[in-house]
Amino acid sequence: MSVKASATANTTFAELFGRAPDVRADAPGRVNLIGEHTDYTGGYVLPVAIPQRTRVELAPRIGPLVRAWSADMPEAELQEYRLGDEKPVHDWLDYVQGITEVLRQEGYTLRGFDLRIESDVPVGGGLSSSAALEVSLLRALREAFGLDLDDVQIALAGQKAENDFVGAPVGVMDQMASSLADEKTALFLDTRSLQYEKIPLPAEAELVVIDSGVSHRHSGGEYRIRREECERAAELLGVRQLRDLDPQDLWRLPSLPEPLDRRTRHVITENARVRSAVASLRERDLPRLGKLLYASHESLRNDFEVSIPEIDHLVELASEEPDVFGARITGGGFGGAIVAVARRGTGRKAGDHIAARYGQDGKKKATVLVPAT
Repeated sequence: MSVKASATANTTFAELFGRAPDVRADAPGRVNLIGEHTDYTGGYVLPVAIPQRTRVELAPRIGPLVRAWSADMPEAELQEYRLGDEKPVHDWLDYVQGITEVLRQEGYTLRGFDLRIESDVPVGGGLSSSAALEVSLLRALREAFGLDLDDVQIALAGQKAENDFVGAPVGVMDQMASSLADEKTALFLDTRSLQYEKIPLPAEAELVVIDSGVSHRHSGGEYRIRREECERAAELLGVRQLRDLDPQDLWRLPSLPEPLDRRTRHVITENARVRSAVASLRERDLPRLGKLLYASHESLRNDFEVSIPEIDHLVELASEEPDVFGARITGGGFGGAIVAVARRGTGRKAGDHIAARYGQDGKKKATVLVPAT
């Protein structure tokens, strides 16, 4: 079904479907303060919700037909499929189809529905745009159809849809953060047990998030390769997951072939850095936290090899700002954004200065996402 040619990003649900929505729901993107490529190895992560959110409007239909439209692609046609006939089409609709397929497989009863999506979470920015869509849709479906789903079950359903239907081998951090995190605390999450604790962010600090303008994709080959390398390393070392190792096991790494030894070193030391970061937050020791962020970036650049020159440049520029304690790449890598911790009240100025210097050659443009203007 085609949407009228005059459709724009502001086209309303009523203009699309001829009626008002019954349910509205939303979910935030996230920035991971520290703990990268540790979630799919059963380790520790420390994400924080960001102001940018994905919002959905939904109204149930009679019958199995689903009609969906995204305000981020207003020129596109209204997408349609039938429940029970989900087939990948390799665009944003796969996240919707993946959710309904997972719910049906788990025994939940659904009907068709009309759906409008809009988001200001940057796609490909390493800030969990896909998880924000999954969680916001699951929240709307929970309300519309009275589904017995708690917030952790919502996260797990979102991850399963992304793993099994979309084909992106992500860990559970993104969905857990989108479902449970907030902007004032860091979500200290054990991704194996799913136990979590909210750690207050010090009043003296504020986060800065800068999008490099270089997009990435979790379903791409390099991310998948890193996960396979970690699984192979765990197998060779005789442990269930690399999470089962700690810094006292670093002596075992020479037994691994390249690059598995370096991949393993990153995971071991990154898990230790997450625990140290939690202690730093509790003690409000921002200089120590900053050093941990820089060490994390160095490990992700050298041992895990997921950074790129543009990201390295942003981190270097951040390190030259007097009010920035530390910075690093955030998200899966191969593009995306950086996160920095700055002195309260200075984050926007520092972020704008970093972005301006980054774009001086006229070939690239960075966007300060947090703090928001």
